[in-house]
Amino acid sequence: MTTDNAALVESFAEFARDKKIDRPTMIRILEDVFRTLIRKKYNTDDNFEVIINFERGRSDLEIWRSRVIVANNAENFDPQTQIMLSEALKVSDDFEEGEEFNEQIAIDDFGRRLVQTARQTLIQRVRDLEKDLMYQKYKDLVGEIITGEAYQILKREIVVLDSERKELFLPKAEQIFKDRFKKGDPVRAVVSRVDMNSGTPRIILSRTAPTFLEKLFENEIPEVYDGLIAVRRVVREPGERAKVAVESFDDRIDPVGACVGMKGSRIHSIVRELNNENIDVINYTENMELYITRALSPAKISTIKINAENQRASVYLKGDQISLAIGRGGQNIRLAGRLVGLTIDVFREDAAEEEDEDIDLTEFDDSIDEWIIEAFRSVGFDTARSILDSSREDILKRTDLEEETVDFVIDILRKEFE
Repeated sequence: MTTDNAALVESFAEFARDKKIDRPTMIRILEDVFRTLIRKKYNTDDNFEVIINFERGRSDLEIWRSRVIVANNAENFDPQTQIMLSEALKVSDDFEEGEEFNEQIAIDDFGRRLVQTARQTLIQRVRDLEKDLMYQKYKDLVGEIITGEAYQILKREIVVLDSERKELFLPKAEQIFKDRFKKGDPVRAVVSRVDMNSGTPRIILSRTAPTFLEKLFENEIPEVYDGLIAVRRVVREPGERAKVAVESFDDRIDPVGACVGMKGSRIHSIVRELNNENIDVINYTENMELYITRALSPAKISTIKINAENQRASVYLKGDQISLAIGRGGQNIRLAGRLVGLTIDVFREDAAEEEDEDIDLTEFDDSIDEWIIEAFRSVGFDTARSILDSSREDILKRTDLEEETVDFVIDILRKEFE
């Protein structure tokens, strides 16, 4: 093999090894590219053989052309597949008509322009393969946690480098609002999706997805990893609060206790990773009433009425338990509803007895705007009495409406009962 052959093949092999391309794939790419080179010069590669060897410390590429020896005055002579006897005898006196004549083709014979094109094609093929391998790798990792390094902190996203120095992206919308990463910081996130932009894979990470919390449980809690405890459902308001329903397949294991650990020792690392997101771990059950009761903890529920047709649950509590059930800004009741898959309406315990004397808030849609009614209903104020029986301060705190709006609604409701 000529020095030029060796230099070209070795430079490609080194480039491919840097990109972690395996030997069989390197050989396949080299052969494809050089066969293309042969076709450009000779119009066919049928009677050519490309031999590639990668051995320790050296790389070999040989191109052999095979032609049949014919008489000097042969009719329909084809120089691509035939060689005249006189030309063959210049190489060896032993050749005869009808024999096969093999000759090695040097890289230089293709000309500088074609060789340069081949070099560029080799590099491009490896880069395309690298993109394809990256796409396939992360397509299989969707839903799994990866750890990378914060490389660039941009306004709209963070560029994260993986262990192979490939760029992954953590958009602002997929970051916990308390996240404060600096360049060089380790970043843990779940692979959310893999997009293709103009043939280039774009790996999107997420720290706000419920899957991220689910996988943290799997990574940090041995019983979940071993399949003894299953995470049945996760709902989150990232950075604020989350509810996780877990179920044990072993009667000897308390799923909540196993996940939380002694004095919160097991769940502490998860809470820290999520920037002190409060996590309620709940024992899953098929009994919907019991499931709702556990989901609304720490509030103590007196009665539950489930309307399966409308996918709603009416929950009755004592007055001092309502604020606990609803939570700050309605957070607890929202998460509980998403966890159990029902819309949960909260009522005072004595409201069940007063329902005949009460009026549903939607009956006032001719006097009160629909968005205002919905604002009240979203935090448990479904009836006129549920509002009138609450203090003005409690209503303002829970609905986050303007004082004038709250006063306007209270005035309309009072007039109705007067």
